[in-house]
Amino acid sequence: MEIDERIKYAIIHTEVVRPPRQTLATFGTTTIYYHILTEPSYIELLSSTTEEVAIREGKVTAEIPKIVTPYYLAQLEGFGKDAKRYIERLSQESPHTPGIYYGYHNELHGLSIVTGSMEAVIHRINEKLDQEGNPLTAIIKGIDELWDVSLLKFIAEITEQSVRQNLSELKGRGLLDIEQSGITRHARYIIEQLFREAERDISRAMELKQELDRWDLFPEYEDRFFRLFRKGR
Repeated sequence: MEIDERIKYAIIHTEVVRPPRQTLATFGTTTIYYHILTEPSYIELLSSTTEEVAIREGKVTAEIPKIVTPYYLAQLEGFGKDAKRYIERLSQESPHTPGIYYGYHNELHGLSIVTGSMEAVIHRINEKLDQEGNPLTAIIKGIDELWDVSLLKFIAEITEQSVRQNLSELKGRGLLDIEQSGITRHARYIIEQLFREAERDISRAMELKQELDRWDLFPEYEDRFFRLFRKGR
């Protein structure tokens, strides 16, 4: 399937000027704060020679990487019809073939327009981030009307850079193994972690219930799940 030419253009002209200095965590969530710098799309309509840069600030939170199977993916929501049919076919052909799944949440915090050249603005933000010392910050030079495509390219790159280390650490703990039932050991690890979190904060119980349902494990954990609510009384 051909990619829209505008999207191709945005991908080619997106540059990660300052990548995060850490990869995605294997056993916890990772929050990366980003600055996407673009030349405002209206700039070509102005006769002024003043240079301006649009800065979009926000954060991307990467969930704990999960070892999943096509069966698990088939239970997830948010896929289009074609993608859903493809996942269902995989689930029928090889339901227990493992893969690594990354989930992301994006929050755009604001947009500002500043005066100056792109190079000067990048330099100012770089200095500011150096002073703050947070290794999980990024500067992305992108395309104004397709800034979200620029962000997705960045997410794809940081994911690719993290996969090898994540898989190595998961393998080191034996979490890539799969039970005869098709449940990954990592799924058990995630479920135990969600139980601990739900014991501290009962509002996390819904997320736990969803994870149990995706693996068709709720009957196995049902009594333990309902004990969470009795503890909360």
